[in-house]
Amino acid sequence: MTTVVRRRMGVEERRQQLIGVALDLFSRRSPDEVSIDDIAAAAGISRPLVYHYFPGKLSLYEAALKRAAEDLAGRFVEPHEGPLGSRLLRVMRRFFDFVDDHGPGFSALMRGGPAVGSSATNALIDSVRQAAYDQILSHLGVPDPPARLELVIRSWISLAESTALIWLDGRRIPRTDLEVQLVHDFAALAAVSAAHDEEMSGLLRRMLKDEPGDGPFGELVTRLIALAS
Repeated sequence: MTTVVRRRMGVEERRQQLIGVALDLFSRRSPDEVSIDDIAAAAGISRPLVYHYFPGKLSLYEAALKRAAEDLAGRFVEPHEGPLGSRLLRVMRRFFDFVDDHGPGFSALMRGGPAVGSSATNALIDSVRQAAYDQILSHLGVPDPPARLELVIRSWISLAESTALIWLDGRRIPRTDLEVQLVHDFAALAAVSAAHDEEMSGLLRRMLKDEPGDGPFGELVTRLIALAS
């Protein structure tokens, strides 16, 4: 017979395990539906031991959100190679991968959950939005953005969030269609702003200068011309 010896985890290792288990449960079910008993059972430990590492579900939820926020922020990191439209499309695919994998948790975070409204949670959400904003700025090559450009980028980030939430309610539109549509939305927001501001007009020209006809931005132009005719 073989005797199995269970290795005792260190404090930080156990904390990280519990965060991973909680994040997995929160990703598949609404956080309100997940109990400490559920987390303990999934981790293979007792309920009192969970409380030894975290004072309650709220603190564990916030720790899981922190890990998820870091993951989501990382989805916006993209090499500065190739046309901008194609880069944004790859970012949107990774963004929807995250939404697809963490649907209930993403929805609870944005719409309301056990930690929503806390300063820690609000700071996490803001950090993801800021990371996305900084990444878009870096791809546009604008270190000191004018007010209209900031409005375009932040409006687009909010649009991506709301689009993902609506998609989660029934997934009635193929996500691949929405990924492309959001890239088109970015170009459309920039174009409307350019129609009102000369600085944005110049930025839009630079943004579209090297875009291929068969890329996401070129496809949008083709579709708009077809509609106009």
